[in-house]
Amino acid sequence: MSLSYTTPVSQEGLAAPRRYLAVALLLLAVVLVVLDGAIANVALPSIALSLQAEADNTVWVVSAYQLAVLVAILPCGIYGARRVFLIGVALFTAASAACALAGDLPLLILARFAQGLGAGAIMALAMMNLRQALPQRMLGPIIGINAMVIAISSAAGPGIAGAILSVTTWPWLFAVNIPLGVIVLLGGGLLGHVEGAKRKLKAKVLLANTLMFILFFSGADRIATAPVSGAALIAASLACLFGLLRLERNSDLPLIPTDLLAAPAFRMAVIASISCFCGQMLSYIALPFYLQHRLHMTPVLAGLYMMPWPAATAIIAPISGRLANRVKTSWLCAIGGALMALGLLVAGLTPPDPRGIGFLVGTVIAGLGFGLFQTPNNRILLLSAPKARSGAAGAMQGTARLLGQTLGGVAMSIIFATLPLSTALDFAVAIAAGCTAIAGLVSLSRARYEAAGQPATA
Repeated sequence: MSLSYTTPVSQEGLAAPRRYLAVALLLLAVVLVVLDGAIANVALPSIALSLQAEADNTVWVVSAYQLAVLVAILPCGIYGARRVFLIGVALFTAASAACALAGDLPLLILARFAQGLGAGAIMALAMMNLRQALPQRMLGPIIGINAMVIAISSAAGPGIAGAILSVTTWPWLFAVNIPLGVIVLLGGGLLGHVEGAKRKLKAKVLLANTLMFILFFSGADRIATAPVSGAALIAASLACLFGLLRLERNSDLPLIPTDLLAAPAFRMAVIASISCFCGQMLSYIALPFYLQHRLHMTPVLAGLYMMPWPAATAIIAPISGRLANRVKTSWLCAIGGALMALGLLVAGLTPPDPRGIGFLVGTVIAGLGFGLFQTPNNRILLLSAPKARSGAAGAMQGTARLLGQTLGGVAMSIIFATLPLSTALDFAVAIAAGCTAIAGLVSLSRARYEAAGQPATA
């Protein structure tokens, strides 16, 4: 039975020590979601062998999860923080058990889709719950800590997966989620209770949202190999977006938060986030190829050389959260975007060095820039929305991240399909640096609102 509290959430958040227990549970849920996204790639060869499946079909074990997150994140963001969040945790935990017990690939893919739906609810509402749990003065540091937790979990995911697979079989990668998910559910009553949205989503709205992401994801997946059909699917996705906006034009709580996007600070933060994550994904794909094909490293050594990036992010993220209480967030984000662009150019375009010293220096700079950008940018996304709409703000934050990463993956596919490998790597790194520089410039343009006495934090 979960712990039960009925006291309302005050402007100063929950009382101590309840607030710290709630934060621990929320961060544990975030770790679950991030780890689960990071470990599946490592397990694909084992899954293909165990289930006697074709390697290309097993990619849907990853894709189904990502697609489900995209489908679920915006609808979950308009409802109250605790109830839908815990439903997401319950679904994620039950689906983890189904993944561990799946006897064939179609069942595993179906279970992964259900797991992604639960992850979408967690991603949409984790930060809303954190905002309800803590007083405003503590939000900057906790956003930084959240970024640090995500960076560490993302970096540790492949290593944890490898360690588990070295002693047991792939179903245990999903089974380990179960006791952790149960812990979050049992402590769910520690979270603050906030009334949910007073509206129901129409079937047409949910259908348009679902088709929009399915068509976009499918088009992006094939744009490099079948550009005509891929472009047609993406065009159909945009038509669904237009239809969704039409259906929601008179809603006080629109699924796509046009009310929040109307605010310049929020809109610029979303654009900057998409651009930054596009650059991140481009570099995350291109740089391992650089290490293995240009510096002739083994895959294991290349993985080790990629770790300074998330390590640097983990170090700077909480510091950036504290700085955001004292320094204009527009300047922090601009400096972060510039550092990330500089680091990528140093890592990917300096003359090859067999020891990879330039690469290591560049990835450390890029990781520091990424952490310096993300924490204050996420702060703007969350605090520029009214407290009652912080679920929608959190959902838009997650959508911006996933959309940027998808665009980066699409761009990398096109680059690989059209250019020789050596040229493709240089071009991809340059484009990634350009994307992160744009993120910094967009953030810098937000400074005039802060200077004009229109703070991005509401």
